[in-house]
Amino acid sequence: MTAIHPARPRPAPPAWSTRAKRWLYLIHRWAGIVLCLFFAMWFVSGVVMMYVGYPKLTPHERMTHLAPLDPAQVTATPAQALAAAGARDAPGLSLAAVRGGAPVYLVPAGRGQAPKVVDGASGALLPRADAQVATASAAAWFGGDYAAHYQGEVEEDVYTHSGALDPHRPLHRIDLDDPDHTRLYVSSATGEVVLDATRSERLWNYVGAWIHWLYPFRGNLFDPWWHDIVVWLSVIGVAVAVTGTVVGILRWRFSRPYASGSRSPYRDNMMRWHHLSGLLFAVITITWIFSGLMSMNPWKVFTSDAAPLAMNAYAGRPPAAADRAGASVGTPAAAASTQAQQASPAALIRALLPAAPRELRWSRVDGQDLVLARSGPGAPTLLSATDARPVALDPAALRAAAARLMPGATLTDVQVLDRYDFYYYARDEHAMLGHIEKPLPAWRLVFDTPQATWVYLDPRTGQVLGKQDRGNRTSRWLFAFLHSWDWTGLLANRPLWDILLVFLSLGGAALSLTGVVIGWRRLGRKLRA
Repeated sequence: MTAIHPARPRPAPPAWSTRAKRWLYLIHRWAGIVLCLFFAMWFVSGVVMMYVGYPKLTPHERMTHLAPLDPAQVTATPAQALAAAGARDAPGLSLAAVRGGAPVYLVPAGRGQAPKVVDGASGALLPRADAQVATASAAAWFGGDYAAHYQGEVEEDVYTHSGALDPHRPLHRIDLDDPDHTRLYVSSATGEVVLDATRSERLWNYVGAWIHWLYPFRGNLFDPWWHDIVVWLSVIGVAVAVTGTVVGILRWRFSRPYASGSRSPYRDNMMRWHHLSGLLFAVITITWIFSGLMSMNPWKVFTSDAAPLAMNAYAGRPPAAADRAGASVGTPAAAASTQAQQASPAALIRALLPAAPRELRWSRVDGQDLVLARSGPGAPTLLSATDARPVALDPAALRAAAARLMPGATLTDVQVLDRYDFYYYARDEHAMLGHIEKPLPAWRLVFDTPQATWVYLDPRTGQVLGKQDRGNRTSRWLFAFLHSWDWTGLLANRPLWDILLVFLSLGGAALSLTGVVIGWRRLGRKLRA
């Protein structure tokens, strides 16, 4: 007979391994009770944000609602506007009917300050906008077709947390009787509309961007710590998701099933679904929580120490500056001499008739004074500021001027972009960065700086479109790509992008909600005991 030997007992795991597993389970179990609530909220609100963004005024909306300029209403010259505002030069100056439906010059002020406003008819510097001016601006938004109801001033509310609005605060809040029940916010500094939000946008934001970005912690006693709250919740969230993934793998039977026939040890349906959804959607959960953390630029990991662009060197000296006797460049006398050579606003407006421009914006590129005339959404018409004729920039001269944008660095390459790529692309207007215009074609200027700086330029207008360095491009991978999946190839194949992100979001929500139920059941038992 063959002797039957008892099975050799499996060796007990080391004590440190047992303790580590116990702490792993405890951290995931108790931290997950709270964090799974945030996870579920982030997944659901993320789906809403795919289609409804945080309210903002896009260039398309702004141009659509501006009235065409009437040459008869603009008698003040750019020189008079600059003199009234105490400014010396024209680049950045704009003319549009943004204040109470009347044309005004907006003269750029210092960084972080609202522009000064000069009346387009009289050339007088205008005071801050009161309720009457704000209501007139709101009524002009739809050409006077709908009544405007003044709702008072607000420093900051649910829809106006953006730092870009800081120079315009306090804001006048005005509701319109249009079919979309639009709410407008008007700058108290300039009298122009700086934000619009329909009733649908406002309502969806309570389950969209407002809750997704934890804006309930903004505008109250938690405001100074809002950034830290988001960062540390995300850090803990990553830890909870990682520990849950490890626990899920440890509890899964890869070699043989449990006695129940399942490879998951859990008999309770909620526990089993949490285990299975965790294994299926763990990677995307960790990815989205981590990339959300990266959106906050934690500990300034993406902040660059690169020098700012030398915009004055790029703009160049005013035309014929060297030939002006008795007027040094940069002085009021030189500015007056320059403006004396400028075409009148009426001539610039008539240059685009019958499609009268809605906005004129002065600029300078390589010593050439230019005007960008916009008759509506889309690319502007480039005019000479001296004779109001259409002009085309010389590519060789533009490249030479662009090389001066980064003093001390060499322009090593100029890449012509005829279509969007991974680093230069446009998003839908409702998206977080959808308000930033990305015209094509564009130049990518590559400089040999220590930060590997790229500058984007519109070769048709000469406008600098943006700057990227190594930190920005890393953020593009770790935040924008991982969080929004805004790869141009995928974005170009809608609704594939929609189906994929909604499916993954629902899977993550299922994982989170089952965790909420399990956690609160356990907590309830503990409290009752």
